[in-house]
Amino acid sequence: MTSQPSVSKFPSSAPSVPRSLRVLVVDDERDTVLMLSTLLRNEGHETRGAGSAADVWRLIDAFDPDVVLLDIGLPDRSGYEVAQELRKRFGEQRPKLIAVTAWNKSSDRILAQIAGFDHHVGKPYDPNTLLALVASLATGHES
Repeated sequence: MTSQPSVSKFPSSAPSVPRSLRVLVVDDERDTVLMLSTLLRNEGHETRGAGSAADVWRLIDAFDPDVVLLDIGLPDRSGYEVAQELRKRFGEQRPKLIAVTAWNKSSDRILAQIAGFDHHVGKPYDPNTLLALVASLATGHES
């Protein structure tokens, strides 16, 4: 009996496998940081939490996040300002920025885009939708 060469049954355009991301969760509500961090860790991502803009600058170099989930209404600076500073400092090499905020009017979404956010998720949000967004970043197929 002669053996046939094996042929891959997988198409060349097989979907990408999600990779683990480093995600910085920034919100002045500690419970929100803990909940989002737990959800993301359960999906295989590494997380760090911050409660202020000052914490972001302390963690950004040490943790080198791929993604930052950033509230707009921080106690010491606005998330818009943080996003603008990240864009200035890192340019195209900056982490992906997702506004996760109660600031959810059309004007807030426009300001977020101008400030440099890649995505805007309004509170209250569906956790599965947010996890799907992060997963799309992990596969390189952003939604």
